[in-house]
Amino acid sequence: MTNPVYIELLKVMKKRGGDFAGMDIPEFFAMAEELFTPAEAEVNNAMPKGPFSAADLAKSMGRPVEEIEPILEAMADKGLCMAVNKNGTVFYQSARLMPGIFEFQFMSGGTSERDKRIAAVIHAYKKACNQNSDISKPEFPTKRVITVDRAIAANNQVHTYDQVQTYIDKHDQIALTTCYCRHAASLLGEDTHGMPNDVCMQFGMGAQFAVERLNARKITKAEAREVIDRAEDAGLIHMSMNMTDDVGFICNCDRWHCVVVTHALAKNKPGLALNSGFEPRFDAETCVACETCIERCPAEALEMGTEEVPVVNLDRCFGCAVCATGCPSEAITMNTRTDIPVPPENAKAMKEAIKSNAAANATI
Repeated sequence: MTNPVYIELLKVMKKRGGDFAGMDIPEFFAMAEELFTPAEAEVNNAMPKGPFSAADLAKSMGRPVEEIEPILEAMADKGLCMAVNKNGTVFYQSARLMPGIFEFQFMSGGTSERDKRIAAVIHAYKKACNQNSDISKPEFPTKRVITVDRAIAANNQVHTYDQVQTYIDKHDQIALTTCYCRHAASLLGEDTHGMPNDVCMQFGMGAQFAVERLNARKITKAEAREVIDRAEDAGLIHMSMNMTDDVGFICNCDRWHCVVVTHALAKNKPGLALNSGFEPRFDAETCVACETCIERCPAEALEMGTEEVPVVNLDRCFGCAVCATGCPSEAITMNTRTDIPVPPENAKAMKEAIKSNAAANATI
């Protein structure tokens, strides 16, 4: 018999939304019981929207703060909620499963037996969710690629939101964390193809939380730029929220383990599910037909054309510029793609776009 507190947890996580929000399947409860003690689940279920103090939550639950505060502290340290210290007072905030709790479990890069158990139960739950969902159906993209700006041809308009450097310059608090997807895969014994793990970044309050609670390392702007360069050399994809407003993170994703990328690749037109708004163009005079770009392309969107110059399938192309950064003859530049809409401005506009897209698909 499942503890009623975990049944309530399912309802709460589903209401919070996000990826894998809460599916009523056995794998959810196995995962929930590994992540949350019954007391932690009860506290999680009582959390309000927005930031709150331990005293606030204790009062709303009708419990002593001396009882609730240690539970909140343990949850924050385990990545089950967020917490930041502001002027001597700790403020907590509830978290979704993804983006949120799932990533928080692996940002520290832990390799304990518990870390391996958590990786296993989360993997089992995500796999079951995918099997019980149609991940191939078109959806409004909530994530986007940020192309490599140095690969953009000079005659193209480049917005600030198209440049990774914008987010580095904007924030004084930048945290370097372990890649959730690849680290979880390595805990399960999967091949991570030699890709670096220490290349994901959090900004602002998220960075403060990651440093204080999740063993992240605070880095300088110069160090952040070095991280970006390493990710580009490795052929990873810059990915963040699909908004023109400020974003709280930049992940550097691979084609094998990243949830966002693998879900995009499962769709009929991956290039419409995840894109930067740019596409590669090839200089026939400079290209030496070495096929390095074809091998590096995460979306497998390139093939050699009849003129011994690569051609791109825009239905698959992410516009990530992994092809351009690996080209030994510098024959590839990124150019504006006219059929990709401008990202929503902020989270509110994103929700409206998602609703409009869902309504449009329902009438088809």
